[in-house]
Amino acid sequence: MKFLLTSAGISNDSIRNALVDLLGKPIAESSALCIPTAMYAMPGGTAHAWRFLRGVATTPLCEVGWKSLGVLELTALPSINGDYWVPLVQETDALLVGGGDVLYLCSWMRQSGLADLLPELSRETVYVGVSAGSMVVTPSFGEAFDGWFCREPPVSHLPAGSDRALGLVDFSVFPHLDHEKFPENSLANAERWSAGVPVPTYALDDQTAIVVCDGAVEVISEGHWKRFTPSWGV
Repeated sequence: MKFLLTSAGISNDSIRNALVDLLGKPIAESSALCIPTAMYAMPGGTAHAWRFLRGVATTPLCEVGWKSLGVLELTALPSINGDYWVPLVQETDALLVGGGDVLYLCSWMRQSGLADLLPELSRETVYVGVSAGSMVVTPSFGEAFDGWFCREPPVSHLPAGSDRALGLVDFSVFPHLDHEKFPENSLANAERWSAGVPVPTYALDDQTAIVVCDGAVEVISEGHWKRFTPSWGV
């Protein structure tokens, strides 16, 4: 599987070109499944999900011209025969994982069975993450995001330790760097946050993404970003 981990979706031509390169064909010839689950744990989450699916969110993903587009709702999957949805995931060209509450998303990726399926997908499958959708595939996103949203179940009932993230890449992501609406996402806070994470951390603004292909990591940016290296390890 290949990864395009973004802070804010396909927000510029450089990130769009990187997506096309990963797909190996035009977006107009590619299929995708979008996953809005993380949004439901946010205030106004249903409206956020609707805008994401309609392609009018501030994080472009569904609206970039896919040949076909479907919805994969993780909270529904445990009650559905796997024969109905697993082949769809295996056959799609791209998985589009929206942002929101990363702990909630991680919990439902595990409960749905998608977390177990992801490592088995074809190396040609492209995982495209936005914000929490990018953070969830890292080894760690620390404790700093526990109080962001009002969720059910409470934080104390959500994953702990190694179950808090999927560990499909070997670095962490701090999204929305220096965003005007998120003053807490400053470079100074990114540095403090990264100090508690035992792997390298990439702080990304909304014009930046990370490509992971065959183990190689490349930063794609029309904005600014910074990589922090931990002074300690696991």
